[in-house]
Amino acid sequence: MKAIVLAAGEGVRCAPLTNTRSKVMLPVANRPILEYVISALVDNGIEDVVLVVGYEKEKVMNYFGDGNDFGARITYVDQTSQLGTAHAISQAIPALGNDNESFLVLNGDNIIEKETINKLITNHAGDATVLTTPREKVCGYGVVMSAAGKVKGIFEKPTRQISHMVNTGIYAFNRDIIAEIDKTEISERGEYEITHTLQNMVKKDRDVRVIVTKNLWMDSVYAWDLLDINARLLANCESNISDTSVVYESVTLVGDVEIGDDTVIRPGSYIVGPIKIGSNCDIGPQVTVLPCTSIGDNVSLGPYTYIQNSILMDNVRVESHSHVSESIIGFYCNFGPYSICEADNDVNIEIENELVPVEKSGVVIGDDCKFGSRTLTEAGTLVGNNCTVRSGTNVDRHLPANSTVL
Repeated sequence: MKAIVLAAGEGVRCAPLTNTRSKVMLPVANRPILEYVISALVDNGIEDVVLVVGYEKEKVMNYFGDGNDFGARITYVDQTSQLGTAHAISQAIPALGNDNESFLVLNGDNIIEKETINKLITNHAGDATVLTTPREKVCGYGVVMSAAGKVKGIFEKPTRQISHMVNTGIYAFNRDIIAEIDKTEISERGEYEITHTLQNMVKKDRDVRVIVTKNLWMDSVYAWDLLDINARLLANCESNISDTSVVYESVTLVGDVEIGDDTVIRPGSYIVGPIKIGSNCDIGPQVTVLPCTSIGDNVSLGPYTYIQNSILMDNVRVESHSHVSESIIGFYCNFGPYSICEADNDVNIEIENELVPVEKSGVVIGDDCKFGSRTLTEAGTLVGNNCTVRSGTNVDRHLPANSTVL
């Protein structure tokens, strides 16, 4: 069996993190989201993968190459116009080759594991099989209604509760799906959607089946959702300190802590796992890093800094006495001494002119931002790429890219 992975979209609701890379390339537990999808396929013996790329495709292609480093054989298909999932699949099918074997379709921006798709691979039958997962709250997701293992209806983000079975966007198809895609009408959103294709097949009494998984499947609808994903993935990590790293005797490590090559943890630091720290980092002295934090490569944490339940991407520098909590910090950001990224409960964050309630949130900061000393960025704030915040400044509203705050 082969697989098509859809990785062409931007992920606008994860801005500002997706202003410079697609959602599939956002790192959680120090690996891009898409890497978890590729690994799950390879672990199930599926090595031939067609990646449908588009937005910021160079970053995807440069990272994964031909797939050899990941145990896969990757072919790329460029979806130059974002015309929907059905359109993307139709463009990718020729790259699967001429055999009539069934194939998988997966989204590249969901976190899955081997067991998530194993049952689908081994039990696919009929014309198409849809993988679902149970959720108590299904707001914002497509849902599936079924009976006796057959799909009876697929609904995109219904306004009322009609099912607790979420459509994961993971499918097994026979090759004749292409004929059904060709008959798919354009949706109200101006796209050719594979859910419409499947709904049409159900109406024609085609054999569309459903399989339920309770294994790992997580989606980051908004940028701050990455923190929940990060915590879930870190819960499975194990302690591992590279032979080339230096951890001083007076450092306290509690729980599962993974430390990469050539990283230095200086005296007096207190680190409580689960935590991942990348390569070539300089931590401390007297730094506190608390659970569910991922620290990328080439990160520097100055003396007496405090980091909790956060994601710090590569090449971040946080100077002394700074505090970062419940936050996501993009690549190449710099924080001066005594900087604070605040966290609070019951925060309303404005996304695309809509207020989104968040149970607990810190801040989300894009790439290449520079904060002076004694800055305070209030909870729920989104900071675009390449912003400069001068010393002594309180940031209490979203900042568009390239802003300067005096």
